[in-house]
Amino acid sequence: MIIDLIQYFFFGFAFTAIVSYILLAIISAFETVDYMKKNSFVNYKEILSSSISPSVSIIAPAYNETLNIVENVRSLLSNHYVNYDVIIVNDGSKDDSLEKLIKAYDLVKVEYLINDQIQTKPLRAGVFKSTNPAFEKLVVVDKENGGKADALNMGLNISSNKYVACIDVDCLLLEDALQKMVKPFLENTDSKVIAAGGVIRIANSCVIKDGKLLDINLPRNLIVRGQILEYLRAFLLGRMAWSKLNGLLVISGAFGLFDKKTAIEVGGYDTKTVGEDMEIIVRMRRHMEEQKIKYKVAYIPDPLCWTEAPDNYKIFISQRNRWTRGTIETLKKHRKIGFNRKYNTLGMISYPYWLIYERLAPIIEVLGIFYFLFLLINNNIKWDYAIAFIVLCYLFTVMFSIITIITEELTYHQYKKKGIGIRLIMTAFLEPFTNHPFIVYAAIKGNFDYYFNKKIKWGEMTRKGMSNDSISKIKI
Repeated sequence: MIIDLIQYFFFGFAFTAIVSYILLAIISAFETVDYMKKNSFVNYKEILSSSISPSVSIIAPAYNETLNIVENVRSLLSNHYVNYDVIIVNDGSKDDSLEKLIKAYDLVKVEYLINDQIQTKPLRAGVFKSTNPAFEKLVVVDKENGGKADALNMGLNISSNKYVACIDVDCLLLEDALQKMVKPFLENTDSKVIAAGGVIRIANSCVIKDGKLLDINLPRNLIVRGQILEYLRAFLLGRMAWSKLNGLLVISGAFGLFDKKTAIEVGGYDTKTVGEDMEIIVRMRRHMEEQKIKYKVAYIPDPLCWTEAPDNYKIFISQRNRWTRGTIETLKKHRKIGFNRKYNTLGMISYPYWLIYERLAPIIEVLGIFYFLFLLINNNIKWDYAIAFIVLCYLFTVMFSIITIITEELTYHQYKKKGIGIRLIMTAFLEPFTNHPFIVYAAIKGNFDYYFNKKIKWGEMTRKGMSNDSISKIKI
């Protein structure tokens, strides 16, 4: 009897997970088609040229980015938008990042009024502006080291604009990104848009020069290819549906646009978590629910931002370990909203889904493996059912990835070179072996580290650079 109940539990979990993925994919497909139809009538030149376009500050924290900082800032300054500025927050870098910025952009120290609405680490060298009119949109802040969240909070204090776009300084922001990201804030009149996220693509092996994406290639590295599929699944067949349901719990820390007033009202980014990007979205949503204000967290399916992904297992595991700890921290901190009808979709759909199919899924999967080994040792396995179950899960994973590839081909078709589609399909068959076991291991390790290794916070990721062959270490 107990064995039967355990088996029903594992089967039920797998079945409901598959059903949820299918439902989200269907909703995403319809929503993407609808978005593309509506978007075909949008004249982005009007948003670009209009002097009344909403003001936006791009906030980019930087820590020891000497090898790429000049090129990365040039990319941010190349955005095709009329009413924006770029705030680089040098978060106590120990290298010569500041000196390079001063030299490249003719910076001088200035007296600058900072509205200290959020407590942060103090300034170090101060605030800098350029004497060159070509770089009038650039503001560089040098402060004592406090971490990414603290640097973003300094940017919120510095900014005088209505919206803030928070971005990793090492990411490549496409030239029309702000035009597309600001659109939901302009067209939603029945509810307040508090944040918007966009698709993040992987730039490994792509050709980038002078802050511009020139050529898109598929990496040879199987770990990176697996991450490409993972990102495509998450962004194309996941977050689009959650946006439609108004249930998004996370906007990628690589690039997101926020209503600054709301972000400040909730106290800015939490400096005590390693998952500050997820935590602030949940806190902003919780604030709006408690204030009974109609709101929306929007999502843009256009590829807007490209970033470099880990290309070895050590860095890959370290990154996913941090993601797991950030998820645990956020769900624990905001556990009040879980299964609470007062919080509507946030409490009754988003939180339970994230808890069960993100937070607990790796633990349930490992328990299932141990249970299978237990049955194997006791010679109590019904092999016909076991094999059918394993094959079903594997084929569903492959099929879902292939559907994602087809969706990408029919929509944004970023990988245009001959043969890339076939290689991505081949990767779909290999990814369950090359990536998934390490994701599960990283999640289990993340749980262990969260509860038993409190000293661990961030890790170092060695980046090879998107515009040259140089190598730099950053915190992930």
